[in-house]
Amino acid sequence: MGVYSEYLGQQLSFDQLSAERKKQLARISELRGRAIIVYASALNKGNCSIDHSDLLPFNDQLSVLEGNEVDIILQTPGGLAEVVEDLVKLVRSRFEKVGIVVPGAAYSAGTIFTMAADEILMCSTSSLGPIDAQIMSKGKQFSADAFLEGLQKIKEEASKNNKLEIAYIPILQSISPGEIQHCENAQKFSRTLVMNWLKQYKFKFWDIHASTGEPVTDADKEKRAEEIASALCNQSKWLTHGRSIKLEDLKALRLQITDYSNTEELYDAINRYYTLLQMSFETNIYKVYETATSQIYRQNVAIPQPFGSLPMNINPILHEFICEKCKTKQVIQINMGQLFPLQSGAIFFPPNNIYRCKTCNAESNLLGLRQQIEAQTGKKIIF
Repeated sequence: MGVYSEYLGQQLSFDQLSAERKKQLARISELRGRAIIVYASALNKGNCSIDHSDLLPFNDQLSVLEGNEVDIILQTPGGLAEVVEDLVKLVRSRFEKVGIVVPGAAYSAGTIFTMAADEILMCSTSSLGPIDAQIMSKGKQFSADAFLEGLQKIKEEASKNNKLEIAYIPILQSISPGEIQHCENAQKFSRTLVMNWLKQYKFKFWDIHASTGEPVTDADKEKRAEEIASALCNQSKWLTHGRSIKLEDLKALRLQITDYSNTEELYDAINRYYTLLQMSFETNIYKVYETATSQIYRQNVAIPQPFGSLPMNINPILHEFICEKCKTKQVIQINMGQLFPLQSGAIFFPPNNIYRCKTCNAESNLLGLRQQIEAQTGKKIIF
């Protein structure tokens, strides 16, 4: 029986699921002999990309850890490279040695994050992805590398034929010099981060060439880092930004990866944790930041609608919230624009966004709910 089938057969409650996740995290930490933290997003839900809102909860969970070595279990569809730079600074300011474990997928900005590790741990089912910067312009998303490559081909064709094809004129007229520079800067930023982190961290203990036995120089490290960064940025090599880069691809780039499936007990612990993590994402949770002893969840909540005798355009909004842990229902009164008397059986929306269940004392972060309501109504919640 597979691990997923095993856990499905146990029909675990959310509390039991969480407890088992913690058990496997502690097991990984013990096997590796270092602290452990998780940054993971559901890959098939909204709000999952790496963004500025990740800095506070990730740093909060980092503060729980002790020692000078840490492993990070990473899963993400990607996001902002600028935020990844800040996340890496948080980690590197605390820990001397960093391992990044990718049991599933760490695409795009997640791959950039992975390159800041001293050790990268993957298995045959793990995936990284191309790091060619994705640009939003005029409502469209496209690869900065593909955009620049297309311009270069037009330039070369015009130079070869001593004329510019008429079909290219409206395309070029719609492109500003600023857009071209933005694409060049975005590509350079991704490539530079990877190059610098590979040289500083991944190649820190690379002293001898395995093939020749000769000492490794700083120039050797810089050359290898540039080759790897350029390959990961090369949209033409991978053809699509969503392409999975597997163990064998990384080995072909001569990037050393630890295949954790070669260690039976470690593989079992990571595989079990990863399976439990995916089962946790089958709830309304879409991001998990956690250690073996603590956690912060981000979860999707339905945008509330007024109920009872109140029309939709009249405050207050009364939202029925259901505790994820014990399923107790609680009416939360949300005052938009002005204060209203508290309705019978309701409680006011908590000013700190944290709701504590009156039955089980479990805490739920309502920040996502607040952001959705304020965005929908164009008004601020009044306390």
